Amino acid sequence: MIKRLTGTLGAVEVGSLELTIGPVVHEVLVPELVRRDLQTKGGQSITLHTLEFLEGTPGRGNLVPRLVGFLSEVEREFFDLICEVDGVGVRKALRAMVRPVGEIARAIEEQDAAALSTLPGIGAATAERMIAKLRRRMPKFALLVARDTPSAAAAGDVLAETFEVLRSLGHSDADARRLCDTLRGEKKKVKDVQEALEIIYRSMHKPR
Repeated sequence: MIKRLTGTLGAVEVGSLELTIGPVVHEVLVPELVRRDLQTKGGQSITLHTLEFLEGTPGRGNLVPRLVGFLSEVEREFFDLICEVDGVGVRKALRAMVRPVGEIARAIEEQDAAALSTLPGIGAATAERMIAKLRRRMPKFALLVARDTPSAAAAGDVLAETFEVLRSLGHSDADARRLCDTLRGEKKKVKDVQEALEIIYRSMHKPR
């Protein structure tokens, strides 16, 4: 499976973009939140975190391989989870992701079906299924904030990875989230999980 592509951004249209890698031009499907971030980046080198799927009718032998792209691993992971919900396929999930991942995740976590129902293609019944299936899996995604640049997407990946490491170290979901909120409150650029943990544990031992 192709998990990551780096190339020169070409045309960006609603629902897809072109990425040139050497002599090959790839069409990559993207949700609206990615399109907005990249619409002014034509001609620049970008990296997309991708997943593949087959589209078409199996019985007729006309399956077409497609690529879906995101600016961060955590966005791709969130998209995968959304696709697990009954009645939500790849195309519907692509249409639905018009808002920042953190915002959608918080709506799921807070069981806000009304907010989820405002997403394109997501009706009341689908919103309830999303909440039932995904609510307990949203804490690390709910940490993410809206980003202004692709580099901010990478920072979101570090935050999500830090959350998972804290859980593996024995912290509860609530405690891991609180510590990640503390990290975010420091407003420092963090390059990796190791540095994030150092900042978190240093802040825990500051004199009150």
